[in-house]
Amino acid sequence: MSVRELVVLGTASQVPTRRRNHNGYLLRWDTEGILFDPGEGTQRQMLRAGVSAHALTRLCVTHFHGDHALGLPGVIQRINLDRVPHPVTAHYPAGGQEYFDRLRRATSYRETVRLREEPVRGDGVLAVTGAFTLSAHRLSHPVETYGYRLAEPDSRRILPERLAEHGIEGPDVGRLQREGTLRGVTLEQVSEPRPGQRFAFVMDTRLCEGVHALAQGCDLLVIESTFLDEDASLAASYGHLTAGQAGRVAAECGVRHLVLTHFSQRYEDPESFARQARAAGFAGELTVADDLMRVPVPPRARPVPR
Repeated sequence: MSVRELVVLGTASQVPTRRRNHNGYLLRWDTEGILFDPGEGTQRQMLRAGVSAHALTRLCVTHFHGDHALGLPGVIQRINLDRVPHPVTAHYPAGGQEYFDRLRRATSYRETVRLREEPVRGDGVLAVTGAFTLSAHRLSHPVETYGYRLAEPDSRRILPERLAEHGIEGPDVGRLQREGTLRGVTLEQVSEPRPGQRFAFVMDTRLCEGVHALAQGCDLLVIESTFLDEDASLAASYGHLTAGQAGRVAAECGVRHLVLTHFSQRYEDPESFARQARAAGFAGELTVADDLMRVPVPPRARPVPR
């Protein structure tokens, strides 16, 4: 059975705390495992979460600040130590190539796995698979930073009752799907739109066009909310979002499930982030991320009947 879920490995910004590890987020999407922003301790958090190195197919780094990238050496070496049987692709800002090189070669180890380097050079599509399109958008932070968006292709859901009305059964169903029409009956007459699922990962940024482009229409949005609204000036100066800003973006972009994360150690009450996101107008499903939490991608939304 395919699984689509977010495994939260760490949620702290800048420094770890007693309760929160540095960043780390694994998106399990059918046969793919995409690891976003592995900070220090990610390898151990994977062990605690029951995530094998064999599950990893891509590494996606938003930018080269330590809390988002210092776990790369351990993760890359673990991939090789465990002899992962498939290539692993790494996406990261092209302007940080020297940092990626240093992290990849931080110590001596035996390379047994092909690590394909595919740096991000601007907004646009990074990869197209049968299951999704992965794209990136530039964000606003003191260093070169990109957010990531995964979009499943739209398709159609066959309606058995409509097939029965037109007397279509057996091999003819597949033929209709392949050819689009059969004995005067079109595929649209016996099916309904099946919107593809959408996921976005937004870290370390001020409000900018890229934030909205990434979040638009997402089923699951993982977004930083480093500061509370009363510290909005600090957020802007350091290139971050507040909880209220994250909630407002999610509301404006029609997000179904919002995951807030990347919390400053200055705050003691995690629920304050949820309250401010709600006050900003977000009414969908809301999660304040905690280490080792698992968040399912929401089931596909049913089309509204005409």
